[in-house]
Amino acid sequence: MSTALLACPSCQSIDVVKNGRTRHQKQNYKCRDCGRQFVENPQWRMISEETKGIIDRLLLEKLPLAGIARALQISELWVQQYVNQKSKNVPQEVQVNPKPKCRLTVQMDELWSFVDDKGNEQWVWLAMDVTTREIVGCYIGDRSGTSAGALWDSLPAVYRSCAVIYSDFWVSYPVALPSKRHRAVGKETGLTSHIERFNCTLRQRVSRLVRKTLSFSNFLENHIGAIWNFIHHYNASLPVNSSCPL
Repeated sequence: MSTALLACPSCQSIDVVKNGRTRHQKQNYKCRDCGRQFVENPQWRMISEETKGIIDRLLLEKLPLAGIARALQISELWVQQYVNQKSKNVPQEVQVNPKPKCRLTVQMDELWSFVDDKGNEQWVWLAMDVTTREIVGCYIGDRSGTSAGALWDSLPAVYRSCAVIYSDFWVSYPVALPSKRHRAVGKETGLTSHIERFNCTLRQRVSRLVRKTLSFSNFLENHIGAIWNFIHHYNASLPVNSSCPL
């Protein structure tokens, strides 16, 4: 029996008939013109590319996933699945402007974080070009010399060849960094101030890094993906600025 009260969401035809019930016991309808099956007032709806773009921007603004779902009135489960897939596709290597071989200055520091519970510490190791303010190296792991070495390996080749690197006195740095290029300094010198300021920015912009947060990651790959996602955004937002004097 046709129902004139409903129109097909695909072709707008009103030649619609009842077609049994869904597994949730809602009345199912079928369009005789295009064959589309649908229910009245569906809970599920397709997420537009515009909404996905808004989600991408909100992920850079310290909002928890539940808050994003509430603000956009979409399923929290869908947002979580979207972010999980996005995390898998985020490149985990720095993307910076090419540099000529010349004297470069880099600051390094490590930032405490955790995954699932505070017993599972994950330190965020970062390197910044002092002149351009680009993040030129990143590694997430423990606080050992192996992780410091992974940070060194993440630097573009020109930095490993030419850069003078300033860090604090943490014991892992001398284990991994070439002694001729490494300078351990205190906070009072100001020679690590830029990377320390970026650590504050990272905590303020990535919800998973906010202290005493309920937005922490349950899975390491999502934690790493969120950090790399912000680093790529941060580097892309910087003005082009050569590290070497003309």
